[in-house]
Amino acid sequence: MDIQAHPQTVLLVDDNIEAARALTLLLEQSGFAVVTAHDGGEALARAEETRPGIALLDLALPVVDGYRVAETLRAGPGGHGLLLVAISGFGQPEDCERSRAVGFDHHLVKPIDCAELLAVLSAHKTPM
Repeated sequence: MDIQAHPQTVLLVDDNIEAARALTLLLEQSGFAVVTAHDGGEALARAEETRPGIALLDLALPVVDGYRVAETLRAGPGGHGLLLVAISGFGQPEDCERSRAVGFDHHLVKPIDCAELLAVLSAHKTPM
């Protein structure tokens, strides 16, 4: 199996289906391929199938929380180069510190500022 990451593929994980749909539309219009999941277990399975270069993870997920998903992705094949972005309603300093401690590169607080999100992702985006 090819374990190389696909930098323009975004794994978007949010248990709020409407929020995931809205972000998917924004990301696709911005040139990203988007794979969605709505719980942590599904996220891990989709990541193994697609090897995304970017993962946007809600932290309060059913089945497996976003922190555990991030740790698993970071430790797996291609995890070192994966851009991990926490998307959460939790934005206190201790929340941001916890996300950094498990390997997130960025912590964005909901409601997500679309311009900020696109700036973070575009800095990581590479030509196909």
